[in-house]
Amino acid sequence: MNKTILIATDFSLESLETLKKVLHEKHSQNDENSYHILLLSGYDMGDSIRDLLFTTKSHVFEKIRSQEFCDAYSIIQNKYPKLIRKISCDIFTGNFQRTFNQYIEVLNIEETYYPSSSLNQLKKGQFNIIPYIKKCKHLRAEVIETKSPQMVPEKGRLAEIFL
Repeated sequence: MNKTILIATDFSLESLETLKKVLHEKHSQNDENSYHILLLSGYDMGDSIRDLLFTTKSHVFEKIRSQEFCDAYSIIQNKYPKLIRKISCDIFTGNFQRTFNQYIEVLNIEETYYPSSSLNQLKKGQFNIIPYIKKCKHLRAEVIETKSPQMVPEKGRLAEIFL
């Protein structure tokens, strides 16, 4: 069966720890479902007409998502090929709870996960979507305990994902 999962992220390597833990748990439970995983962050598009007309999602992703992040989630996707149908990244640009609720309904998202530590590596224009997730009544939200390790051999590298 196909299901859609939303994971709150700030597009940092550390935020992929949530994805890794969710997939590890589902793999250990021998879950038979196939998942479309949506990595979502909030982004304020501003109110300038020029910005609204000429800013595309790909331009926004160039600003807030690193190539290391894309490589890391591709590696995670290759590690769990039976569980993952597709991983995609998106930005939520709304300002209201009802807009977020409609976003959830349209994409038919059944579960969401977010890290216990706040998303603290937000870049300019990004905002935290966890308050929207907590207030959404149509959604089963779960907090994933995440801690960054004390000693990391290669800080900021793909090696962090596999500790």
